[in-house]
Amino acid sequence: MVNLNIKSMRYLSAEDFRTLTAVEMGSRNHEVVPTTMINQIAKLRGGTCAKSLSVLYMTKLIAKMPHISYDGYRLTSAGYDYLAMKALSKRASVYSVGNQIGVGKESDVYVVSDQKGKQYILKIHRLGRTSFRSVKNNRDYLRNRKTSSWQYLSRLAATKEYTFMKILYEHGFPIPKPIDHSRHCVIMEFIDAFPLRAIEEVRDPADLYQKLIDILVRFARNGLIHGDYNEFNIIVHEDGTPVIIDFPQMVSTNHPDAKWYFERDLNCIVDYFKKHYLYEGPIPNFDEIVSMEKENSLDVLVEATGFNKKQAKELERYRKDIEERKSKGELEENEGREDESSEEEQEEEGEEE
Repeated sequence: MVNLNIKSMRYLSAEDFRTLTAVEMGSRNHEVVPTTMINQIAKLRGGTCAKSLSVLYMTKLIAKMPHISYDGYRLTSAGYDYLAMKALSKRASVYSVGNQIGVGKESDVYVVSDQKGKQYILKIHRLGRTSFRSVKNNRDYLRNRKTSSWQYLSRLAATKEYTFMKILYEHGFPIPKPIDHSRHCVIMEFIDAFPLRAIEEVRDPADLYQKLIDILVRFARNGLIHGDYNEFNIIVHEDGTPVIIDFPQMVSTNHPDAKWYFERDLNCIVDYFKKHYLYEGPIPNFDEIVSMEKENSLDVLVEATGFNKKQAKELERYRKDIEERKSKGELEENEGREDESSEEEQEEEGEEE
């Protein structure tokens, strides 16, 4: 299980982080980065790199794979966490890390603070968590680099979420303000509200339902579909004002399956209110919405910022593969628990292979 434990960060030198960064850079083309390449990238004098590799290995930020015939290391999930947290701390986005307040199939959520004590939310994307052992076979999106590919996909998910959040916030949507992001981590505004799933009674179900439907329709009129619009990703203030979170699955209304995604989002809200609040409200029609003149083309704007169609397709292939294998019973959905095997287990698997 990967937990965010940064107690060793204060003891790492600049050379240690330079070496760790060298391992990350080498991971772009190697599952296990040769020690000689790490030395070449780090460009440290004398035996400094070897000393740093020893420190990083002892703190489990890098690991060895016994079945590899050459001397080399791979970047662990903990090592990737350290690199992201170091970058965020350098930019003064994070000064201290507090309690973990959420854990899901693909992310961990923590409370963090800046130097002035202001609290934010840190979301760490961890794609590949769902039954890690069952997803080990080579897929197109894995590129035959199992470990680094999970890190690559997690970085894509974080980049996508931050990009969408920034544009949505700038256009006045009720979402947390995005603060910063690095690699697979996103920093956002702390919202003091309750998740919809935890609210047993709603003062005015009709009002809240209409607000949520209006947001869903407004997304579509701006060229977007949330993709995971449900009681887990909606938080509500005491005055009944909703805030929407979690955007890695957002798609364009030009997507071939846009109508299906929209109706899935819509049905989640309709069914939830019917079951929990015994309320049935008006149901919008997707075809009528998209036939209206768009308010904005935010889907086009997102692509213009740098998150392109190729990256979106890589994430979509991953998600479709996971859903397909769930439907076949090949994966177990272990919500709230991380199934990524420990470093020791992965090393043992390496020996077996």
